[in-house]
Amino acid sequence: MTSIVMDIGLLEVFPCLGDVCPEDWAEAKPEIRTFSAKSRIFNREEARSYGMFLLKGSTRISQIGKDGSERVVNKLNPGEICALLVLSGLSGRDYPAVIEAETEVEALFVSKISFLHWVQEYESIRKTVFGNLLEGIMNMGEQLQARQTKPLEMRLAEALLSSTSEQRPMLRMTHYELASEIGTAREVVSRTLQRFRRQGWVEIGRGWVKITCRTKLEELSVTRSQKR
Repeated sequence: MTSIVMDIGLLEVFPCLGDVCPEDWAEAKPEIRTFSAKSRIFNREEARSYGMFLLKGSTRISQIGKDGSERVVNKLNPGEICALLVLSGLSGRDYPAVIEAETEVEALFVSKISFLHWVQEYESIRKTVFGNLLEGIMNMGEQLQARQTKPLEMRLAEALLSSTSEQRPMLRMTHYELASEIGTAREVVSRTLQRFRRQGWVEIGRGWVKITCRTKLEELSVTRSQKR
């Protein structure tokens, strides 16, 4: 088995890869790639040739509409495998989305043929893949329900909170990207952020939002949820 698989960091994220035999690993032509924030790391063309395992960083999965608009359908974190990638590969259909880095990202790419072979050959990989698949489908269902039932201010507050922390209050996303994530128009997000700014909850600039009063956003989320 090559040094990539034996790397303790890789096995900590995907322990199941330790079961791959040396011959299958070499045949997969594994390659670790690094991407900067905001770059697209996976799309339909990549999915025709590769399977992908996310090792470091955070990403978001977006579907592209016929009019070119983007809609965020899920997030992908280290140790997770994209549900749409698995389903499209097993069904022989084109991958219907793009994966974009929110932070600097490191990912393992293997040949698509090997990826699908591993799913069938190795029980540990199969359990990991289908466990991720189930979680991915449930997350997409929860996001769809939230867009239908939760008020916009609550969805925006939750998006800001989930992507920041007390230690890291700065979020580097455009209004358009936030709108894609919560399922609304950019203009609506801009107006809502301006209201948050006037209330002293956030600071905003070109391509960034800084949380200045996290407790107020948390209160908004809880209060709105209780009223439903």
